[in-house]
Amino acid sequence: MVNKGNIGYLIIFWALLVAELAMATKHRLFERTKGINGLEKIIIRDRRGQSFEVYLYGGQLTSWKNEKGEELLFMSSKAIFQPPTPIRGGIPVLFPQYSNTGPLPSHGFVRNRFWKIDTNPPHLPSHPSSNARIDLILRSSEDDLKIWPHKYEFRLRVALGHQGDLTLTPRVKNSDRTPFNFTFAFHPYFSVSDISEIQVEGLHNLDYLDQQKNRTRFTDHCKVITFNSQLDRLYLSTPNKIRIVDHKKKKTIVVHKEGQVDAVVWNPWEKKVSDLGVEDYRRFVAVESAAVEKPITLKPGEEWKGVLQMSVVPSGCFTGKLGHKKSCIHSHT
Repeated sequence: MVNKGNIGYLIIFWALLVAELAMATKHRLFERTKGINGLEKIIIRDRRGQSFEVYLYGGQLTSWKNEKGEELLFMSSKAIFQPPTPIRGGIPVLFPQYSNTGPLPSHGFVRNRFWKIDTNPPHLPSHPSSNARIDLILRSSEDDLKIWPHKYEFRLRVALGHQGDLTLTPRVKNSDRTPFNFTFAFHPYFSVSDISEIQVEGLHNLDYLDQQKNRTRFTDHCKVITFNSQLDRLYLSTPNKIRIVDHKKKKTIVVHKEGQVDAVVWNPWEKKVSDLGVEDYRRFVAVESAAVEKPITLKPGEEWKGVLQMSVVPSGCFTGKLGHKKSCIHSHT
């Protein structure tokens, strides 16, 4: 006959074991699994509950969540997870050509290549230590060489910081025998409450190329950028920090970049985009770190490194739709 006291101990033991297994699953830092349409993705978590997801197709982030589980990136409601179509949303990698600035397909080709996990990445100096990270690598393929005859290695580290920030560190190495140049951008789709409720700060009095007007050059004299129509601008020689203030959510997204002197601000408004839902434009803004006006040149054996660090902080000082800061409404008619 089993002693009732022993039964009690067994129940407690199993309860503790189940709880421990649940915690272990919840805090599993690295998970390799199948995503949409069977495409392989990696989920990285830290012990505070923050996380990000990256698909090996495109080396593309599709999720970044804070400790509350709030999604900080936007994904199109009509995103097509079917190669060779690029994935709409998250953070696409644009290389070795930004947009249609050269002879290659628009935005280059690495966003529709299959990356690999870099199991033995070289040392990355001056990089914040984090166990919640992933290293990816892409090397030039025969298909790549047919349209862009340069051998390269592209390494990408994605890491969660202790304060909830997310850092992307791209490194491009020339593994060829001759120099080559390239243009580059990260294209983050930041989730916002409503495009009409936000403003972008940090680009005052800078020159930009209006990509709706054949990249005609203008100077932006407005204190902040606000939205009530389509906007697509390539800002030149920009500061390292740009801020996206979301008045409704009372938060500010801080975009810090290194090695990319340009920045793109984009929202299509009501312009039809085939893989974007009709109302999707309201829920995101793209503020991109870019190196476009002056292409990056690498000699054989040389490596370029950039940084894109994103963090979210409380705004605290804004009220109403556009607060009390002086702003301009950018309209295209």
